[in-house]
Amino acid sequence: MESTKNQLREDSIGFAIAVSDICDTIKGCSAFTNQLLRASSSIGANIHEAKYAQSRADFISKLEIALKESSETDYWLELLYRKNKLSEEQYKSLRNLCGSIRRRLIASITTAKGIE
Repeated sequence: MESTKNQLREDSIGFAIAVSDICDTIKGCSAFTNQLLRASSSIGANIHEAKYAQSRADFISKLEIALKESSETDYWLELLYRKNKLSEEQYKSLRNLCGSIRRRLIASITTAKGIE
């Protein structure tokens, strides 16, 4: 399970970097790109914080915050795509990465809560 958590952390870092690289190229939507950058980087920050949680409840809370941030990230990606600031290829690629992270967060939260 530890290698899965490390992979999730690494994937969230890679995702935040990919989002940052694309945001660097977008002009004229700084309010939206700033929100996207904050939400996408917060996913990994909360996954990282979960590693040092003080309790199981704190661990779950950090992962749930990361899950919420992934949902927010998805919103900002869609908004920028609809404003034609992201190509369809960029949008689909980032959305797939975000969705993969979100599904693994859901699985981790479910496991941590002991839900069958």
